[in-house]
Amino acid sequence: MIQVIDFVAPLPLDCGKATEDNMARIIRIEWPDNGSPDLPPALTLAECEARLLAFRQAMAGRGYGAMVVYGDREHAANLHWLTGFDPRFEEAVLVVTEGDALLLAGNECLAYTVISPLVASGRVRTGLCSSLSLPSQPRGGRRLAEWLGDLVKPGSSVGAVGWKWYGPEEVEDPATALDIPAFLADPLRRLAGRVENATDVMMHPVHGLRTRVDAAEIARLEFANHMAAAALKRMIFSLKPGMTDFQAFEAARIGGLPLGCHATFAVGDAPGLCGPTGKHLAIGEPIGLNICHWGANICRAGWLARSADDLPREVQDYADVFVAPYVAAMSDWCGMMRPGVSGGEVWAQMRRALPFDLFGVTLNPGHLIGLDEWVSSPIREGSTDPIASGMAMQMDVIPGHPSYGSTRMEDGYVIADATLRAELERDFPEVAARCEARAHFMRDVLGMVVPETLLPLADTCGIVAPYLLDPAQIVVC
Repeated sequence: MIQVIDFVAPLPLDCGKATEDNMARIIRIEWPDNGSPDLPPALTLAECEARLLAFRQAMAGRGYGAMVVYGDREHAANLHWLTGFDPRFEEAVLVVTEGDALLLAGNECLAYTVISPLVASGRVRTGLCSSLSLPSQPRGGRRLAEWLGDLVKPGSSVGAVGWKWYGPEEVEDPATALDIPAFLADPLRRLAGRVENATDVMMHPVHGLRTRVDAAEIARLEFANHMAAAALKRMIFSLKPGMTDFQAFEAARIGGLPLGCHATFAVGDAPGLCGPTGKHLAIGEPIGLNICHWGANICRAGWLARSADDLPREVQDYADVFVAPYVAAMSDWCGMMRPGVSGGEVWAQMRRALPFDLFGVTLNPGHLIGLDEWVSSPIREGSTDPIASGMAMQMDVIPGHPSYGSTRMEDGYVIADATLRAELERDFPEVAARCEARAHFMRDVLGMVVPETLLPLADTCGIVAPYLLDPAQIVVC
């Protein structure tokens, strides 16, 4: 049952004349539960072979004789996408040529490379490079430069893939500004005629190989979003005055999927990226918290309060002035998640709906997500990059105010045209049904604009609870 509470607040002026029919309200409602997804399919050899083929085609299109992919624990997404292998506390290097592929790992990760379907099937060779190991571990064997010399032809052009690329406003020559460690860049530059930054091949929002997902990837993303959202919900519903942030975090019962970034729990005046510190929770303090797995980052922010009466006097209009316009803006955001809408249009609409002087949004209002929490974003000021089918998009619009604090509706979505939706319904009908149920909830209960092209991946999608000691209170349009 949905119970409407007495609070009402007008939507922003550009949403039309405020009437009884278009006022934002707080309702009391149980958070939706669409059940737990089945385990998603594991990455297959066929998928890895198709990805490696696309990578080689991109290499040929750039005129490279080889491409070299660097990975470490913080920056493993490109390597994992290609191979299914991610280095654990070490570094790794993948060298790909037209007819060969070599994965170099350190002392402890070499045996783990068999997690890759390409390695297990013999499609990718492996080699021990002990320089990729941790300090003080045994050294010896072939040096990195010797391994590279087997595949990099003298005088050839080589593409280097790290985790970011650069623009002309940052460096003098973006093409040769490498984002890989010097111990890898130096021998490559000695061996090859030219070494270029080719990270955009993987991560650019328009042509990056990693920036589109298929039905199997949607199923994996939904599972990760469910795990993160369920943990965050458990944490939020455990919040009580006097408990420590450690106790609140324990209540999340994080399920064991790899973390995409450090989980945060910031209370009071703590910086937003803080984790638990042992602080006791007190009524009337702002709070922000998130759980991030590979492919999912579920985040909420609000106040440790049961109602506006628990807030400091100067911010007791928090839900009116700050939260209701934000919820309306996020409805606008959802409505724009259609193939062909330019990222610049989304940027401009968010600036109109959330004036900077009040909301202070500085980062891109939405970005692509993968194994890394932030891949890249088509949503930039003046961007002509289009929203495209297959984009896994994080609704990540982060307001901040010195008095009101923040609010948040950060969840994962996929933009899907009719073809991709049909593929999902054919191959993963239960995933498609849950996405449709979430979209109906957002439209019919929360009053948000959700086009059929937008697939919500978590049951938390659309939910903003301003008073997190009574999270059943939800702001709706």
